[in-house]
Amino acid sequence: MFDLVSVGHFSIDSILLPHRKTPFVVLGGSVAYVSLAARRLDARVSVISKVGSDFPEAYKWWLEQEGVDLSNVTTVANTKTTRFELKYTDDFADRELRSESRMAPITAEEVQHPPKAVAVHVGPIAGEVTIELVEKLRSCCKFMSLDPQGLVRRFDEEGKATLGPLVDKRVLRYVDIFKSSLVEIQTITGVTELNEAVKTVHDCGVNIVIVTLGADGAAVSVEGTIHNVPAFKSERIVDPTGAGDAFMGGFLAEYTRGEDCSWCSCVGAAVASLVVEGVGPTFFGDKEEITRRAQLLYEKGIK
Repeated sequence: MFDLVSVGHFSIDSILLPHRKTPFVVLGGSVAYVSLAARRLDARVSVISKVGSDFPEAYKWWLEQEGVDLSNVTTVANTKTTRFELKYTDDFADRELRSESRMAPITAEEVQHPPKAVAVHVGPIAGEVTIELVEKLRSCCKFMSLDPQGLVRRFDEEGKATLGPLVDKRVLRYVDIFKSSLVEIQTITGVTELNEAVKTVHDCGVNIVIVTLGADGAAVSVEGTIHNVPAFKSERIVDPTGAGDAFMGGFLAEYTRGEDCSWCSCVGAAVASLVVEGVGPTFFGDKEEITRRAQLLYEKGIK
């Protein structure tokens, strides 16, 4: 029994940061950030994913050294791992996302013996998680969370990503916790106003709706009551990639232990504030620093 199983593709990311001519090439994918963040808080984690023969053995070694179970990660011969290029503007306010290669979807048939878990987090990055797999995994956990970013991405002929509608909204029937950015929830619901967009997702049967707001923190709605969670001011911002995923890793690690949503949200915000201080999923601080930052936020109070 794991505390948390993350589902989606690992990627190899080329991150182009302001004032740097060459990219950083690092491990990527929602499952990487979620799992490594949760491990910092001693959660037992596993990943269901597929990678190509080009996926570095060093990444596998690193993940296993961190305590991430990879027994349900399949390497497909003669194929390429999902790859992205991320190019940020000078102020980090926006980025251009371009797909260089995309691994085939993970099917329910391929996951013969899904691991049991307190929570399953569905975190696709390029439409790779099927509704049949979601349905199958729902029976293996106490609750399920979803980050729909990879279900609303569309790619043109050059691989440039834009947002489009959530084609199959049946996925929301299986979800207890929904997390997205503001623009993603607006795209999914067709509603611009935050409170109304959150209500629209709740109406699909989702208990907890989390909307990350960058420097403005996050809005966390529990059964229709919205709380504003402040962001913890990072010492420096090096790379904002994966901040929302790190938030969910911290949130879910605490939620699987039965902690209240206010504390879970503060922990998520603390982890997010740390991951942006390094490049890629390389810096999460330690448990003591995460707890210290979370406690400072918690003492301020969530409004």
